[in-house]
Amino acid sequence: MGITGMTCAACSNRIEKTLNKIDGVEANVNLALEKANIQYDEEKVSPHDLSKRIEKLGYGVQKEKAEFDIYGMTCAACSTRIEKTLNKMDGVNASINLTTEKGQVEYEPSLVTVDQISERAAKLGYEAKLSQSREEQRNHKEEEIHDKKVKLLISTILTLPLLYSMVGHLPWNLGLPMPEFLMNQWVQFLLATPVQFYVGWQFYVGAYKNLRNKSANMDVLVALGTSAAYFYSLVEGIRASVNPGYEPHLYYETSAVLITLILVGKLFEAMAKGRTTAAISKLLSLQAKDATVIRNGKEMKVPLEQVVAGDKIIVKPGEKIPVDGAIFSGKSAVDESMITGESIPIEKSIGDNLIGSTINKNGTLQMEATKVGKDTALASIIKVVEDAQGSKAPIQRMADVISGIFVPIVVGIAVLTFLIWFFLVDPQNWPAALEASIAVLVIACPCALGLATPTSIMVGTGKGAETGVLFKGGEHLEATHKINAIVLDKTGTITKGKPEVTDIQYFIEGSLPYLIAAERSSEHPLAEAIVEYGKKENIEQLEADHFEAIPGHGIKAHIDKKQVFVGTRKLMKENNIEFGPYEYQMAQYETEGKTAMMFAIDGKLVGIVAVADTVKENAKQAIGQLKDYDIDIYMITGDNERTAKAIAKQVGVDHVFAEVLPEDKANHVKSIQEQGKKVAMVGDGINDAPALATADIGIAIGTGTDVAIETAGITLVGGDLTNIPKAIGLSKKTMTNIRQNLFWALAYNTAGIPIAALGLLQPWIAGAAMAFSSVSVVSNALRLKRVKV
Repeated sequence: MGITGMTCAACSNRIEKTLNKIDGVEANVNLALEKANIQYDEEKVSPHDLSKRIEKLGYGVQKEKAEFDIYGMTCAACSTRIEKTLNKMDGVNASINLTTEKGQVEYEPSLVTVDQISERAAKLGYEAKLSQSREEQRNHKEEEIHDKKVKLLISTILTLPLLYSMVGHLPWNLGLPMPEFLMNQWVQFLLATPVQFYVGWQFYVGAYKNLRNKSANMDVLVALGTSAAYFYSLVEGIRASVNPGYEPHLYYETSAVLITLILVGKLFEAMAKGRTTAAISKLLSLQAKDATVIRNGKEMKVPLEQVVAGDKIIVKPGEKIPVDGAIFSGKSAVDESMITGESIPIEKSIGDNLIGSTINKNGTLQMEATKVGKDTALASIIKVVEDAQGSKAPIQRMADVISGIFVPIVVGIAVLTFLIWFFLVDPQNWPAALEASIAVLVIACPCALGLATPTSIMVGTGKGAETGVLFKGGEHLEATHKINAIVLDKTGTITKGKPEVTDIQYFIEGSLPYLIAAERSSEHPLAEAIVEYGKKENIEQLEADHFEAIPGHGIKAHIDKKQVFVGTRKLMKENNIEFGPYEYQMAQYETEGKTAMMFAIDGKLVGIVAVADTVKENAKQAIGQLKDYDIDIYMITGDNERTAKAIAKQVGVDHVFAEVLPEDKANHVKSIQEQGKKVAMVGDGINDAPALATADIGIAIGTGTDVAIETAGITLVGGDLTNIPKAIGLSKKTMTNIRQNLFWALAYNTAGIPIAALGLLQPWIAGAAMAFSSVSVVSNALRLKRVKV
């Protein structure tokens, strides 16, 4: 049994002692392997009891995750039934998604196996297989749609004559010719029977499996309704054969039309579901198909799947970079817009990292593959989107609960409707009572209710991925719209996280090369910014004969027989260099949040250079958009208060936490939460991880560390801050879309049942309305693909 959360020998000893105190248990806990070898008496204790005892001590039992493709679900009652049953198994936590036809299952390997989970689903009448490849899934979906089309064609051909015959039963004369044979009960029987028992057999199978497990779903409603019409018509036909003068009441067209209309709805629904996964397809289409690798000294093209970490790869101009890696030869501009959203190509040279699926623009690059297959950045993005689309938002639980109890209630209402009509409203009138009860069964199908939430979640998360916002799950997409306070880390989030020269003044011509040469020997981050400035400006390169770093003060160097000092006021003062006339300029730079340094040559001040971690171009715009949502903005940083306030003023942040230690960031998030606010934390570093986890929503900058990205619920690809208001806007629009779907699904059922019970709704019209409701819910969700965020 795998155990998580152990930090030292005291932990493993504690668990071991506690387990060994249980009657019938012998345990040995290994800290290094994070495993417990346990022998136990099955009559005295169960694995579930052991897991609970370990969790009670404050440790976790290692769980594994599996994704299943689930076949045979027809409505929300099915997915709810499977989920409830699997969650009753020891060590299993399952989430079943009707729209994706998938199940995300977290389980304890010591308590249950994948095969046992599949078997439990099979007992309910559904097929649960470990998820197949995308190609196999696509083939299965295409086969399913083809099968639906064939059955719909057969059903339509057989149903149209029955539908035409229905014209003969209308109370007004339309003047249409009516062939006599179409009114014959045995002709109608021959037309309706294949529709009922071949095309409609799927409803009987589904109904039987559910009733066998003391459950009910849409199949039960359809099977009951159509069977009542079919068998009543059959009995009427037999009565007419026995009694030649008897005029039969036939409802074959009712059952056939119902089955046909339901198939139409199911076909449209299946095709629309395919469109909800368009975001995944779009991401997959970005991948390169092959790569040019160097093996045994020769260039060869190989399929992408055959590229391994360490391969040397050649990428020519215009080609897609096949996998993640680093450049070891060449220089080029790379278009990373499909991953980062940054429209301007980025200059890349030796040592720079490359992202797979981005496009090499104008130079030949040689790179070494570092991440391939499922480890690449694009594969990680696809996995996040898939997981999010398969997860459930809390609001969906409500729909599942309603649909789970809805079907039995509807059956009861249908029976009651039949009895009231037969005994009170129109005594002994079987046809009238039958029509009203069938209409109730059909109109109340909870398909639309089950589709209302997952379709919107799928489209919403897909839309987010297209715009550079990755939601890790439906719960994060739902919670984001409730945010009313955001805490932004300064370095790497509001600022670029890399110092740059912002201002430079020199009072003597030709002094800049001495400044650059002195700083070239320093390893300080500020020195790197100055050297980088020298490269960009093509400043003449000199070499330092002697270099000395003076900690906390600056540097001293000898260049071309001249003595050079670069650093603080204190450094200048100690070396008797006059700087009084320039004190005002120094203070001005520092008030703006910049680090100002003086540089002197041979005892005379010759210039001032200011370096700062510059603000991202879109930071002010993003913060302005967040304020439009009436959100309180906080900035948190370890910098001194003066610098912090200067940056905050520059971007429009009103609340600042300065000089905050990394370990205290989470406490500041808690303090805002204690004011009753829903807080989002935005960060990019390892030291932001605790605060990201503490916040109601953690938002990681995609250019940040893996730890931050793993901890957060939302990742902004490329680090564009304007994606934060986009995420909030998308969450708001998705939740509005879900509420619209739920309202119309519930309103449709609530209004439809009494209308049907009053006999004001023909069964075939109820069937058409039911099919239309499911298609309309999916179509409404698909509108999210066109919204602007």
